Amino acid sequence: MRPYNFSAGPAMMPEEVLVQAAVEMQDWHGCGMSAMELSHRGRQFGTIIRQARDDLRELLEVPPTHRILFMQGGATAMNAIIPMNLVGRSCAEGVIDFVHTGVWSGKSLREAGKYGVVHIAASSESRGFHDVPPRDVWQLTERAAYVHVCSNETINGNQFGFVPDTKDVPLVADMSSDILSRPVDFSRYALVFASAQKNLGPAGVTVLIVREDLIGHALPCCPSVFDWQNVADHDSMFNTPPTYAIYLCGLVFKWLKKQGGVARMEQDSIEKSSLLYDFIDRSAFYRNDVKVDCRSRMNVPFFLANEALNDVFLAEAEKHGLLQLKGHRLTGGMRASLYNAMPIEGARALVAFMRGFENRYGRLSVV
Repeated sequence: MRPYNFSAGPAMMPEEVLVQAAVEMQDWHGCGMSAMELSHRGRQFGTIIRQARDDLRELLEVPPTHRILFMQGGATAMNAIIPMNLVGRSCAEGVIDFVHTGVWSGKSLREAGKYGVVHIAASSESRGFHDVPPRDVWQLTERAAYVHVCSNETINGNQFGFVPDTKDVPLVADMSSDILSRPVDFSRYALVFASAQKNLGPAGVTVLIVREDLIGHALPCCPSVFDWQNVADHDSMFNTPPTYAIYLCGLVFKWLKKQGGVARMEQDSIEKSSLLYDFIDRSAFYRNDVKVDCRSRMNVPFFLANEALNDVFLAEAEKHGLLQLKGHRLTGGMRASLYNAMPIEGARALVAFMRGFENRYGRLSVV
């Protein structure tokens, strides 16, 4: 049995996808070449990228008003690419509204400040990023270029439970860590972006779902390869795309369809995260600090009552086949990521280990 990889990313991939990729490694569909060897200008890869895009549109129910683009640079590059493509539209002197809910929204707003005027419309920083500010406290700028949110903060472990109404101002969302985990009404978003290495596939490709009317407004300083107009006009192949990563994403999309699609993934994520949160809440040995109605289903940070036991916990967990549970360096503690590829058995195995660890070491807790 494979160990359970709780890494926040690059994350666990579906075993079925890895097996199929291994089978096709040297010969994709009888063409005599590996998928990673196919020319991005050739017929075979054209089939791969079109099918991947069509399957993703079907899974997410993306409306025809939006384009699906495959890009490079990860979500970090998107923090610059997005303002370079959007602040040139008519707006209030290039103002960009941000809802600051954690480390990743913080990275986004700092980068955007190079291309526009950043305004923090709401923040939970003073509360340790343990919640998501409710919509009624946001102070939005009239005619801002766009409003940026991070729907799920992988480090701080909070998640939006609502789609904010931003009126006529475009709503932009970083969904890198929770895309494909629950149904989303994409008609309410002007733009959604997601790096692949969590629910979509391997690292190396970033998916952009952008409303058509937002394409074609890039600033003169925007590199040609990051101008959405060029990317759209060349079917995501203005330059050589990360072909093998796109191929693997396509396999993940087919796997998701076989599992029952996004609705099934939502059911599974509720079950997995509830198992872990319910156990933590009943325990005096572990704690999670995020407000209950803002807790992430994808990334569960937790802390031991006696943090002197952290290294022991991680070492014993690894011996039990429970990998990559160390928390982010900025927060410490532990973190369990429960993306789509993590089976329910993984969550059960983690809870069983945590219960046994508490039984063995609970007497050493700090009172």
